[in-house]
Amino acid sequence: MTRPTRRFACASSLLALAVAAPALAQEAPPAAPAELDEIVVTGSQVRLTSAYAGGQVARGGRVGLLGNMDVMDTPYSTSNYTEKLIRDQQARGIGDVLQNDPTVRVSKGFGNFQELYVIRGFPVFSDDMSYNGLYGVLPRQFVAAELIERVEVFRGASAFLNGAAPGGTGVGGAFNLTPKRAGEPLTRLTAGVSGNDEIYAAADLARRFGTEEEWGARLNLVSRDGEGSVENENGQLRVVGLGLDRRGERARFSADLGWQDHRIDAPRPSVTPGAAIPDAPSADKNFAQHWTYTDEEQLFGAVRGEFDLTDSVTAWAAFGGRQGKEDNSLANPRADAAGAIRGYRFDNIREDTVWSGDIGVRADLTTGPVEHRLVASASQIQSKSKNAWAASSFSGYAFGTLSNPTLSPAPAITSVSGDLDDPNVTERVKHTSVAVADVLSFLDGRVLATVGVRYQEIETKSYAYADGAFGSGYSSDATTPAFALVYKPSDKISLYANYAEALVPGTTAPAVVNGVTVANGGEVLSPFRAEQAEVGAKYDAGSFGGTLSVFRTTLPSAYFDPDTAIYSDGGEQENQGVELTVYGEPVAGLRLIGGATWLEAEINRSLTAANAGKSAIGVPDFQINANVEWDVPMVSGLTLEGRAVHTGAQPANATNTLELEEWTRFDAGLRYAFVAGGKDLTVRARVENIADEDQWVAVGGYPGSNYLTLGAPRTFRLSVSAEF
Repeated sequence: MTRPTRRFACASSLLALAVAAPALAQEAPPAAPAELDEIVVTGSQVRLTSAYAGGQVARGGRVGLLGNMDVMDTPYSTSNYTEKLIRDQQARGIGDVLQNDPTVRVSKGFGNFQELYVIRGFPVFSDDMSYNGLYGVLPRQFVAAELIERVEVFRGASAFLNGAAPGGTGVGGAFNLTPKRAGEPLTRLTAGVSGNDEIYAAADLARRFGTEEEWGARLNLVSRDGEGSVENENGQLRVVGLGLDRRGERARFSADLGWQDHRIDAPRPSVTPGAAIPDAPSADKNFAQHWTYTDEEQLFGAVRGEFDLTDSVTAWAAFGGRQGKEDNSLANPRADAAGAIRGYRFDNIREDTVWSGDIGVRADLTTGPVEHRLVASASQIQSKSKNAWAASSFSGYAFGTLSNPTLSPAPAITSVSGDLDDPNVTERVKHTSVAVADVLSFLDGRVLATVGVRYQEIETKSYAYADGAFGSGYSSDATTPAFALVYKPSDKISLYANYAEALVPGTTAPAVVNGVTVANGGEVLSPFRAEQAEVGAKYDAGSFGGTLSVFRTTLPSAYFDPDTAIYSDGGEQENQGVELTVYGEPVAGLRLIGGATWLEAEINRSLTAANAGKSAIGVPDFQINANVEWDVPMVSGLTLEGRAVHTGAQPANATNTLELEEWTRFDAGLRYAFVAGGKDLTVRARVENIADEDQWVAVGGYPGSNYLTLGAPRTFRLSVSAEF
């Protein structure tokens, strides 16, 4: 099917859906926005917190095995972005939502187009996000924003609360995505355009059933197709998401099923610099080879339920899985100081099968003046990955320059490992953990103390790409404690402190390092244990709130002592900083989200001795965000919005001889809500990177790598939503 034909088919499908929508609605009354009106029962694994003033963030979110908690009761720094914010900003993926967060910066994976998020100076891979509390279930590279009710940001180490992330990241924080739920009756159809000729269509349908509307269903359908704001970069996205839930007095249940098919032709790649950082080309320039592409199809789902055994004891269970396939043909270039680029062709196939489960129980009891919430849980995630790759000559060939790339036919394959049509299993991962916690409440809930511990076993096995033969394995275990304290001197102020840890799989000591025989060669090192200490203060005025936190995190890494010839976890990166986040509606009709982060990331000890004392790659010393919305009082239904994102300078190599300059981006938008023909209509228009700045916006993200990501050009988005 040609591109114009696909556009016509997409538009025709939307028109047909619009005609059929009134029938689907079954003459339901005009729908109000489907905001969740349920206030969380603290600790619930299913029910969500209500929205905060202004509707852009929620009053709380998931805190691992402790379930959903109010922000003021949570002894950690968190933010919880709502579906209303996602929709109003026309967010495409999770990275767009996180552009609002002053503690997070968005990058890409190494050699692919996976979204990657840097929080507190440490990366979180997109496949290390959890879905309704379960690891490994979400699509690996990109998650469509239309599937999500909440984007929950947890700052800091979370091995005790969540277990170790299966991909080995998550030292600086964690992200949980909550699927959409049915609220008020809703039939919302949206059509839009963006970039050069991209067309967008979506449907969001929600109903509740039963004598007390205890059953709910929500269906989301999404289609995107066309060229975005980067020249000759064409994307196709198809999404189906179905969520079911039951809200009973003693039993709560949810089930979600999603399918996502995402392809990009000629995706603009990251660039690895040489001895100097080249000037950034025009932000809309595409230096991808025309034959490159990335294509992924993911089927995923999860069920979660909880049951009140008694008035004080609740049990829960969750189970989810994912079947995914990725197909890529890539050519990521290296660039010299003048911007001349060269690279080679690299094709790969990946197939994933993941299963994830979680069970637990919580009980409330009182001993004298102290109230206890006891929680115990057990979880496991198992994954199997199949991989194969093929490449042209690794010596590569010239692409021209970043500003004037040369397009050429795909070079011939000269190296193959595995069967691209039937790849072998190359990796198996199994994480198993058991955790217990006690949340103690004193002085009528003004003092909350949390103590807990998690025991975790981490097991990985790798196999040869070529024939599937067993290659190596890693198996170890660790126990991670956690301590946290909350003191609320008033209803508006909450002071907190915590000690927490994160786990990263260790390594196996090699036989030789720098020509020196390793005394403990072959030894399997225990998981690297990151340690975090944090103190902070939270303020909640009812319509306006914020959090100020100070933290220090140390992450061990591989280290070799030439004097003793011992290979150990003696390396260390130390990140310390101050974070400020603000949110709410301080004045009626004026909403804001923003804050700032001051961060210092230093390599104290390194496997490469020359890197000791240097700053970590890709970690800016300062970043600030400000997003403001204003309801124009003179024009009913009109809202103006502006956002500024600033990121400080970033070290661009391990020796700190290269540095990425600071950068700033400005976005603006408006929306106008009105009634026409008895239907609620909303027009949204948005321009991102208004100044059309040409700037490198990220260095690396994948540990130890220094590839550069070019910021998006000026991008215009326009959409119209109708509610029936």
